[in-house]
Amino acid sequence: MTDTRVVALVGPRQSGKTTLACQIARDRGMDYITLDEDQSRTFAKNDPAGFFRDLDRAVIDEIQRAPELILALKKTVDEDQRSGRFLITGSVDLFASSASPDSLAGRIETIELLPFSQSEIALSEPSVFMDRAFAADFPAYGKAVPVQGLTERVLAGGYPEALSRNDDSRQQSWLRSYAESLTTRDIADLHNVLKRNELSKLVRLSAAAAGNLVNLSRLSAPLGISANTVNQWLVLLEQMFLFRRVQAWHHNDHKRLVRSPKLHFLDSGLLAALRNIDTEGLRHHRSQFGILLECFVFSELAKIASVPRNRIQISHYRDKDKVEVDFVLEHKGQVVGIEVKASASVKSDDFTGLKRLKQTAGDAFMCGIILHDGERIQRAGERLFAMPVGTLWANITT
Repeated sequence: MTDTRVVALVGPRQSGKTTLACQIARDRGMDYITLDEDQSRTFAKNDPAGFFRDLDRAVIDEIQRAPELILALKKTVDEDQRSGRFLITGSVDLFASSASPDSLAGRIETIELLPFSQSEIALSEPSVFMDRAFAADFPAYGKAVPVQGLTERVLAGGYPEALSRNDDSRQQSWLRSYAESLTTRDIADLHNVLKRNELSKLVRLSAAAAGNLVNLSRLSAPLGISANTVNQWLVLLEQMFLFRRVQAWHHNDHKRLVRSPKLHFLDSGLLAALRNIDTEGLRHHRSQFGILLECFVFSELAKIASVPRNRIQISHYRDKDKVEVDFVLEHKGQVVGIEVKASASVKSDDFTGLKRLKQTAGDAFMCGIILHDGERIQRAGERLFAMPVGTLWANITT
């Protein structure tokens, strides 16, 4: 805000945007206006120019509810180009959707605020995992600071409101209600979706397909709608930060690489709630933990990657032999592979995908890491490591 006219704080509902925006408004002496209020929203829609007439510096919360404001906002910051005039928040990726009439290019910087990371929950320093991974800076043998209750962390996710409920059944009840609210109310801010029931079903079908390659035909068949319509709805749900389609990694047009994206939810607690997986269920069916842990790792990686100084691209690797790597991190032409295993031990065969990625990426490959549900860090080969999931946010001791 010291050098940019408009800052957009975007992320899912209930991720903490309003709390942060209110604090910034108080600290900087800015007006605070929320478009969740009917009167403010009606004024904004009916008279966008009048809305800004007497505003000098302001926080405008949930601006996607009145996209008519965008052109008027552009006009006012072009007439008065001081930095830090407006902080706007949105629960949809407004400038990636058709809802916004203008991109505000050159006038705006967008910052993404996802639900709490594990570092934030622990009130600890930001993770340095990415820095260490791209430098292959891990000990050959050691252990991470012990992380208690990994299963509970995965099932809880990172939404502040869910975390405020101590009982996992109450957490899941809130998360299911949250998902239902998105598809029956908030979607109207982006698009006139007439078949709300089918949209809710698509969310549940997407949860069942999480971690797999996106198959539009398989998602559309149970709904009785076209694959093209399903694709449009998936775009809307992505813009609401429910999940992401993680694109396939490719290198020099390598013809043996699969190009289909994978679908990954942005919160493991929400995915668990939609799949009706709880602590008791995992006790009897531990096999269900794998997809939740993969989602949990993706969520942590996405939060670390969203820090402006990082700007790390996340993709996945799969070739025609069905050899896979869960996540490929790319930064300034360098590549790190991440594989997730929901077990305490790692076998040599578990490194097959990372070795294939290393071979394909060549000199760009910095290191490959298997994140597991154990305690030890161990080097398994040149620039190949196995380490606990907790190293994503916890310190490492040698």
